Amino acid sequence: MKLDILMVGVGGQGTVLSSNIVCDVALANGFDVKKSEIHGMAQRGGSVVTHIRVDEEVFSPTIPAKSADIVVSFERMEFLRYADYYGDNTTLILNTQVIAPPSVGDGSAEYTDDKVEEVKKQFSKVYATDAISKAIELGNPKIAGMIILGILAKAVHFKKEAWEQAIKDRVPPKTIDLNMKAFDLGYNI
Repeated sequence: MKLDILMVGVGGQGTVLSSNIVCDVALANGFDVKKSEIHGMAQRGGSVVTHIRVDEEVFSPTIPAKSADIVVSFERMEFLRYADYYGDNTTLILNTQVIAPPSVGDGSAEYTDDKVEEVKKQFSKVYATDAISKAIELGNPKIAGMIILGILAKAVHFKKEAWEQAIKDRVPPKTIDLNMKAFDLGYNI
């Protein structure tokens, strides 16, 4: 089972935690996994990108051009930066949350997402949700990433129990119940 997942977002959205959980699940299912992260200025709201490659044997941690099976975008426009990685059979999992960059906040640029709807048409499947609103309804906006992870879990068909165990192993003990509620919400979308 070859599976190449590109996860992109903005610092603080849980992109790295989610990618670690994906790797744990794939390893628990007996696959070889390679991961590559880039998160330079992520702590200041910058871009975060993680390549995850799963197969019987994986030689390179980076996804070749046009071969991502799934792109997970934790922010509405972030996936647009990585067009080189998706092709005709790529699935997009999209959090519709907008996180405007600092240049928008200081008035030197505009946040225009007019390309999003057009580019979404290039994907074979699109799962889009406002994860931040759903997370707020559950009581904590920080769990929005776990909702997105639930959608991904349903799309890749590893056993749900493996996902649940990986989440329990990775999140702080006092947040397990809330994270599991968020994961289940995403899984059942």
